[in-house]
Amino acid sequence: MTRRVTYRDIAAVAGVGVATVDRVLNRRAQVTAETASRVLAAAEALNYHGRGLMRRRVDQIAPARTLGFVLQKKGKWFYQALAAALRDAAAERREVRAAVEIDFVEGLSPDHLASALCRMCERADAVALVAVNHPTVSAAVAASGVPVFALLSRLDAPGLAGYVGIDGRKAGRTAGWAMSRLGAGRGEVGVLIGSYRYLVQEDRESGFRAYLQASAPGIHLRESVLFMDDAALAYEAAAEVLRASAELSGLYHCGGGVEGVIRALAEAGRAREVLYICHERSPAAIAGLLDGTVDLVIESPVETIARTITGAMAHALAGVAPGAAGHTIPFRLLTAENV
Repeated sequence: MTRRVTYRDIAAVAGVGVATVDRVLNRRAQVTAETASRVLAAAEALNYHGRGLMRRRVDQIAPARTLGFVLQKKGKWFYQALAAALRDAAAERREVRAAVEIDFVEGLSPDHLASALCRMCERADAVALVAVNHPTVSAAVAASGVPVFALLSRLDAPGLAGYVGIDGRKAGRTAGWAMSRLGAGRGEVGVLIGSYRYLVQEDRESGFRAYLQASAPGIHLRESVLFMDDAALAYEAAAEVLRASAELSGLYHCGGGVEGVIRALAEAGRAREVLYICHERSPAAIAGLLDGTVDLVIESPVETIARTITGAMAHALAGVAPGAAGHTIPFRLLTAENV
């Protein structure tokens, strides 16, 4: 017969005393939400028979907090997937009883982003936002009065609580490596960038160029083309590059609007001829991988990002600083063989 899990077993795994386990389960005295969460995690890991009751006790201990998120374009599949992951991740947190508020901003206007941040700060105890880097946004962060995190793209804003997202420069260098290896290290390569105000995209582009200039001298890099992170403009930008270069062998796409670039490649009759590397999982990107239009997708994993940012926000509300570097999330590489 399997031995019944005891308080002593839970205490050993959680790193607390037996009396603390008793206090959490029977509410004999106050314990911190963090300690209660550790005890609950240990109980669940050990499959303790009373873990359901313990979960309810922990929920009663945890303070109620509102976590606010300011995301970009509501119609984008990626941001809808991220919003769903954020709600799920917040519901799983035990340090706080988290309510979630999510607003979407259409476009890159710093004024609109700053206004959205200010409105969210009136409703939330901590906020994470996806934003372009601009003095107006930085001023709104400084005046927020609550912990504010940069999400997906770094911000140069004094007083920022931290950053959660991938290392853009490392992602760009990885794209450069793939372009040189998959493309045999020669030919003409175009670069599409949504906005230099998104620091993660600026980092991607600089990492991509730095790698190829140092490691693939046979590749000729064309001047980057801006498209304001819009699918229709991405289509026009890609079509322009394809018209301008009959010798184009590769295309690196730093931002969003993948469906626009796929359309341009298809209309030019070069869908499988040009090596195409882009960012972020979406139905369009996956379909492109499967039909051979897209060769590589560099993905920011939304579930990991959601768990990390909600945890960082909960810790900030408890007075735990994330450190100067914040939280850098490992990215994933998607090909037709692993989607």
